[in-house]
Amino acid sequence: MPIYEYYCEACDKKFETLVRGGEVPVCPQCGQSRDLKKLLSTCGFVSKGAGGETVSASAGSSCGSCTSTGCAGCGI
Repeated sequence: MPIYEYYCEACDKKFETLVRGGEVPVCPQCGQSRDLKKLLSTCGFVSKGAGGETVSASAGSSCGSCTSTGCAGCGI
């Protein structure tokens, strides 16, 4: 059961939600719209070298200091 990120055309908000089977999500912000666009979510990673030092991380990510529990929380 994957988590997808959506944009609601009706209330202009982004959100992420767990999608089960073939169900169509409803916007949790306005509670009624199904006029949604599925977004391409970005992923982050950290690569560790042999000694445990960080070799590389996601380029251009602003999520390093994010305290949100989900990517839609910061509104990026």
